[in-house]
Amino acid sequence: MNPFHIRRVRPQRDWVDGNRVELLEDGETYFPAVFEAVEQARREVLVETFILFEDKVGLALQERLVAAAGRGVNVDVTVDGYGSPDLSEEFIARMTGAGIRLHIYDPRPRLMGLRTNIFRRLHRKIVVVDGELAFVGGINFSHDHLRDFGPLAKHDHAVRVRGPLVTQIHRFALEQLPGRRPVPSAPQPPAGRSLGMLVTRDNQHHRNDIERQYRAAIRSARREVLIANAYFFPGYRLLKALRQAARRGVRVDLILQGEPDMPLVKRATDLLYAQLVREGVRIHEYCERPMHTKVALVDDHWATVGSSNLDPLSLSFNLEANVMIRDATFNSELRGRLQKLIDHHCRVIEPGAVDQRTRWRVLLDTLAYHFTRHFPSWAGWLPAHTPTLTTLETVPAPEWSERAEHEHVGRTR
Repeated sequence: MNPFHIRRVRPQRDWVDGNRVELLEDGETYFPAVFEAVEQARREVLVETFILFEDKVGLALQERLVAAAGRGVNVDVTVDGYGSPDLSEEFIARMTGAGIRLHIYDPRPRLMGLRTNIFRRLHRKIVVVDGELAFVGGINFSHDHLRDFGPLAKHDHAVRVRGPLVTQIHRFALEQLPGRRPVPSAPQPPAGRSLGMLVTRDNQHHRNDIERQYRAAIRSARREVLIANAYFFPGYRLLKALRQAARRGVRVDLILQGEPDMPLVKRATDLLYAQLVREGVRIHEYCERPMHTKVALVDDHWATVGSSNLDPLSLSFNLEANVMIRDATFNSELRGRLQKLIDHHCRVIEPGAVDQRTRWRVLLDTLAYHFTRHFPSWAGWLPAHTPTLTTLETVPAPEWSERAEHEHVGRTR
């Protein structure tokens, strides 16, 4: 087995003009758009996802990827070892047997049935087709992003991108793959009027890029900040920026989970309610079903859609990707979608509901907040294994675990 090294080229951090950025809401719009793009692929399909489940959505994606590979399209699929731990040998063999290169980020053995690769996950959700069309967002390839999954179906967003920004996304996606792949030398032609930028987070060169973009946008706000985020537990400086915006008369609205898929996360978020509401921040809890979205807008000049939550995992450990957008028309559409949630599916947290705490409760909540916020730094002191990327390529099912190639991708502590 020959080791290979992933190139660590820093992605661009420049705004690029001439893009068409379309908002996609939930699996009902996202999956058909991705599937259609894969069906029309001529040269290449790149998929990066945290979760690929062997359910009706995962099988539908597999069917289209196998068909694409069968007509000569180069297909690379990268999944996270924690998020996608249970793919069967048959599922894997069908993909690799068709010539699809399947990459698994940091696969780890279970300990007493439990997954051990809890931190430093590949949490990005990116699809690029032929270097001409890209999708970025928070939607995994799993049935629980469709309403027919039932009351636990997740609400989420993504964007479909055409134009020069696709070249930026394509270049980044290629640089994450093993081996030397030709990267695009010329940008895609203009397709619209949106400015866009891909901003990623990693554990080496870009630890705080996404959070810095949020803070800069909030500081620039004059009228409105609207954030919808599934797991909201940001750092001190982002909270300070929100409070300062509210003090200077900016309308600050947060849409947070009211019916979370992880109740412990809501308990952590509740610790922030009192200080935010006292400063005039409006908090709305989305109660129709679990909310998985990670979107935000500021006035008419800035918006973001992507995979990054505003919590310690996303901001301190995970590999994340968000698209930043400057387009008043896009902001108007996103605002309309989020306002619909506020008007019809949210309950407002009233000031009186967050002030009924004893002094002991205030003290305990304060200690809990500081412990949770500092936990990522403390965890970074612990010994950490080196994450690996395992590539499965044209290997029969019974043999794939013995013949997989492993590659170090650098310490992420």
